[in-house]
Amino acid sequence: MEEQVVLVDRNDNQIGLMPKMEAHEKALLHRAFSVFIFNKKGELMLQQRAAHKYHSPMLWTNTCCSHQRNGESNLEAGKRRLQEEMGFFADLKEVFSFIYKAPFDNGLTEHELDHVMIGSYEDAPNINKEEVEDYKWMLLDDVKLDIEKNPSEYTEWFKIIFEKSFEKLANA
Repeated sequence: MEEQVVLVDRNDNQIGLMPKMEAHEKALLHRAFSVFIFNKKGELMLQQRAAHKYHSPMLWTNTCCSHQRNGESNLEAGKRRLQEEMGFFADLKEVFSFIYKAPFDNGLTEHELDHVMIGSYEDAPNINKEEVEDYKWMLLDDVKLDIEKNPSEYTEWFKIIFEKSFEKLANA
């Protein structure tokens, strides 16, 4: 069965469920999350998406992101997906949320109420090659400069989060 996303209104009230691809084809607002993992040096763990992903393959993005399942809290979802994609557990804290809309060349549109969470981890991840091509650690200032120089190497949602929320992430 295809994964379902939680459709929401602008206040994050659940208004229904829909298959993920259909929600992206219709550009309907749904709940999502983005996890940012930092180490003690203040570096952010970035993920390079796997080559076979249906959108944004091989692009760099935050540590992990996905959609909450029906009845799953934001933090439960973040911890589950961090383990599934990056192969480790970390305590997470939700720091803010925002709505964005980003169309893709393949006709799909991300229209998400994105819950941004942070956590810390010191070791190398055990990446799931079905989901993740590679990873790297970078300081936030270096990420910001690289996005400015090489915007086509980063996911749309990651660039939006960085533009809107750099200070929140830097001070979290």
